[in-house]
Amino acid sequence: MSKHLTRELVAEQATIVAAPKPLHEVDRTFQLPKGLYAATVGLYLGFLVVMAVGFSTPGLIIPMAIFTIIIVAGFGVPAVWTRLSPITESKQITFSRLQREGISTLTGRLSAKDASVQMLILPIIVFCWGVATVSIATLVR
Repeated sequence: MSKHLTRELVAEQATIVAAPKPLHEVDRTFQLPKGLYAATVGLYLGFLVVMAVGFSTPGLIIPMAIFTIIIVAGFGVPAVWTRLSPITESKQITFSRLQREGISTLTGRLSAKDASVQMLILPIIVFCWGVATVSIATLVR
């Protein structure tokens, strides 16, 4: 049947062992320096600023706020995710380490310059597109 076991009885008989080591170490660093992600967010938010200044109408306040929230959430949630438990041994690489070692991709090893260009080309094009659109709209007025 059942028997009531006191804490003292359990403590006498129990064997305390260390917590088991996880079987698999999860790397949640996204393997690129924080500066590249900050530049990406800055360029996307810069695009929104250019569009908001160039086409400032009361009807665009809510859409611009929604786009800003989406961009901040799109990069903020993964940034929070990298800091969640369990704490891992993996650390995000610095830009100097990226320059020294490069990064391995599915298509081969990339240098720091090539990885930076590959990562920032779309945000730069989007920002330049916003500047060009606002410039054209200003010239047409």
